[in-house]
Amino acid sequence: MKAREKKQGGERQAKEPKQLKQLKLVPLGGLNEIGKNITVLEYLDDIIIIDCGMAFPDDEMYGIDIVLPDFTYLIKNKSKIRGIVLTHGHEDHIGAIPYLLKELNLPVYGTRLTLGLVENKLKEHGIKGNLKTIKAGETFKLGPFEIEAVRATHSIADALCLAIDSPVGKIFHTGDFKLDYTPVDGEPMDFQRLAEIGRSGVLLMLADSTNAERRGYTQSEKVVGQIIENIFRASTTRIIIASFSSNVHRIQRIIDTAVMFGRKVAVSGRSMINVLNLAMELGYVTMPAGTLVDVNSIKKIPDKDLVIITTGSQGEPMSALSRMANNDHKAVQIKKGDVVILSSSPIPGNERTISNVVNKLFEKGADVIYSDIADIHVSGHASAEELKLMQMLIKPKYFMPVHGEYRHLRQHAMIAENLGMSPDNIFILENGQALNLSKNRVNVSREEIPAAPVFVDGLGVGDVGNIVLRDRRLLSESGLIIVVASIDGATGEVVAGPDIISRGFVYVRENEDLIESARAVTVRRMARCKKEGVKDWNAMKNAIREELRNYIYSETRRSPVILPIFMEV
Repeated sequence: MKAREKKQGGERQAKEPKQLKQLKLVPLGGLNEIGKNITVLEYLDDIIIIDCGMAFPDDEMYGIDIVLPDFTYLIKNKSKIRGIVLTHGHEDHIGAIPYLLKELNLPVYGTRLTLGLVENKLKEHGIKGNLKTIKAGETFKLGPFEIEAVRATHSIADALCLAIDSPVGKIFHTGDFKLDYTPVDGEPMDFQRLAEIGRSGVLLMLADSTNAERRGYTQSEKVVGQIIENIFRASTTRIIIASFSSNVHRIQRIIDTAVMFGRKVAVSGRSMINVLNLAMELGYVTMPAGTLVDVNSIKKIPDKDLVIITTGSQGEPMSALSRMANNDHKAVQIKKGDVVILSSSPIPGNERTISNVVNKLFEKGADVIYSDIADIHVSGHASAEELKLMQMLIKPKYFMPVHGEYRHLRQHAMIAENLGMSPDNIFILENGQALNLSKNRVNVSREEIPAAPVFVDGLGVGDVGNIVLRDRRLLSESGLIIVVASIDGATGEVVAGPDIISRGFVYVRENEDLIESARAVTVRRMARCKKEGVKDWNAMKNAIREELRNYIYSETRRSPVILPIFMEV
């Protein structure tokens, strides 16, 4: 595999004439990761932003709520930005919008459902956005960019591909997609239009790489609908289905199946209720009058006549399904014989939490149906054969795989190369790298643009960095030892202490000898510091920290965080 990467592109950049007008493409997120998708297109004094998503923290990000892209470059160039264009309404594509709009007042373009979801998020943050609705098939201009919205099929309604005419050539962004020939809403991708765009000449294509490692084709959403129908047909007890709230097509199919078998529908989980209300308001979900019932009144309905749609398919600790599994849900208690369906596949990293929820549901006597035992979920992303078809339809001169971890990007690049694309025309970038495009050439700039993850912890945005996360990791692994002493500011004499306090390291009452020995080590080191004439408290703290660390490790083979605290009296 010879796709050009950072070092190679940088070496050729100097050959590009400086006076040549270029389009600069900068991914600020979405590469070498799943989440926080955001791409910047810049031509002279005009910028457009494609998507603005967030990511969920991984297991090493202790205490972090969400992860955002770095907006430094956008804030620096705010006068150039003409707007944000959204491909669809998933969190990894819209979740960071409120945080950006707190910094910049920008118009946001998207389809009705996408903007409805954005509006809900903005209300939560107390923001009123400048939202502009676009439709599939519509073309609009932002500065020198003429953008055509092309219908895409994905696991959420109203998804788009974007064909962007720029002064240097056409850029095609697939967004998230799969080639579903029988979508639930009956509106497949416009293959004829995709072929026409390809024939018109595409300079660069950016394409979803999530399922590049999967052979064959991604199954249609209708497959899941048939399996759900079979489960309903065989069930004579209450059915509880957990799914992604954004998957309105699946929610519609569940409702249709419930109506088919004469069941009432109750909904649990804040995000599920919000999305369902929005989808019904916009006409994306419909149901006969009297089908929907309040979850707090379900005790009046026989189990065989009820289905509950809920959040929690990923085992999220505070989700409605997790609360049911833990007997913490106010309205729903799991009963023996309940059929519980987890209509999703585990997102990498969530396997353990899902397993815990499944085990608890089984313990309560429920019959649990999940991805390991039934095909009750299909992906919304294209597999290898679909990616090949998209390449053949668009026929780009240059190709940049996006939306995936490095292995996904590499595999997608190999797919393009196997179809005959020159490896010199394939670009695997990192977040913050700039791709310079002119009419006849493309290269990777030497410019490094800030694109490190920004962590949100409670109300704090960006105030937790790698050093804090490192300390949190160390605390979680080996705990904390605090050394407290009172020192006479005039003489340097220790007036009280030192006392050793353990938190998350050992239980003091069961390890008194170790704690007393650690205290003796501290006393000796403080005495030596005084003898050596050490008056700087920071130097004394460092000396005690080092001495105590060595002693603790020699005795326990553990390395707790050691925090000396001196109080002047």
